[in-house]
Amino acid sequence: MTISNTENSSSVTQWLEQLPSYWQLLAIAGLTMFIYLVWRFVSAGLSKRFDHTKNMWDDSILYALNKPISLTIVIIGIIFLLQSVQRIYLEQQIIPMDVLDNLKRVFIVFGVSWVLLRLINRSEANLLKNKDQPEIKLDETGIQAVSKLLRLIVIIISALVMFQLLQIPISGVLTFGGIGGIAVGFAAKDLLANFFGGLMIFLDRPFKVGDWIRSPDKEIEGTVENIGWRQTRIRTFDKRPLYVPNATFTSIPVENPSRMTNRRINETIGLRYDDWQKVESIVAKVKVMLESHPEIDQSATLMVNFNKFAASSLDFFIYTFTKTREWQKYHEIKQDVLLKIMQIIEQEGAEIAFPTSTLHISNPENN
Repeated sequence: MTISNTENSSSVTQWLEQLPSYWQLLAIAGLTMFIYLVWRFVSAGLSKRFDHTKNMWDDSILYALNKPISLTIVIIGIIFLLQSVQRIYLEQQIIPMDVLDNLKRVFIVFGVSWVLLRLINRSEANLLKNKDQPEIKLDETGIQAVSKLLRLIVIIISALVMFQLLQIPISGVLTFGGIGGIAVGFAAKDLLANFFGGLMIFLDRPFKVGDWIRSPDKEIEGTVENIGWRQTRIRTFDKRPLYVPNATFTSIPVENPSRMTNRRINETIGLRYDDWQKVESIVAKVKVMLESHPEIDQSATLMVNFNKFAASSLDFFIYTFTKTREWQKYHEIKQDVLLKIMQIIEQEGAEIAFPTSTLHISNPENN
């Protein structure tokens, strides 16, 4: 590939050298403008054609190619123009020709890298937009993790290739990285801790984008909006953004209520001491009501028992689980259950207790 590019470059240079000096500059400028306009015309035509297709990938590829190719054409033309100006009008080269040749290759690598990064970004956006379709098997967190990894790979490889083209010894860079790595490590230990914390989140998957999470140890609770390499953005229930460094999640327990299988109803109801004869009947009927309720999960634990002589009431409790995990629907079911319990208590001629106290006043005449 390098030999072919060198031969093409030399043949173009020989053709230009046969022209008069001012015609050489005009030819380079005109050829650059012609190629640029041809590309703009072709891209506009393809854009109109792709707008009528349902395939999302053709638009992504054209989007990735559009700006990088346009900029690369202009920059390569300018470098050719600089080479001609130096060769024709300057006795001494300001910028060596081999440096300009390497710059052309560097900008080509830069253009290819830019294309790949734009393609990754657009593909990520398309997959997130269509993640609910059956053929898309990845969730939002997985899509973002893969795209971040691919971007990192493209940047690293492109940087190494550019170093090589600019004749910067990679071994020297690596040596500098080894010597300075200790100092950088101490200075950026928190940054590295957050990076590896984000990596652990992507690998272990304790939560994903869209999950509701909370920490018993920290005031962290809300919906995960984004998982980055350094921090995770959580939207709290009062709609404020909360930015948590990823290293925090390696040292605290995290609950993920979004992955619960059921929601629990655990309530205690108190009856008056005057209704002690009706407690057994009420408890039995409440249990029958729960066992026949369509929104109660009968495969989970279901308990209704009298369990306490309280200060001013006879307490029984209900312990059961709903089929739904949705917060709003859960409260509707819980409300229905509690209303039906009150109806049962009323049908039995009993009453729900409230805090009372009995005051005994001694009669002085009896003393």
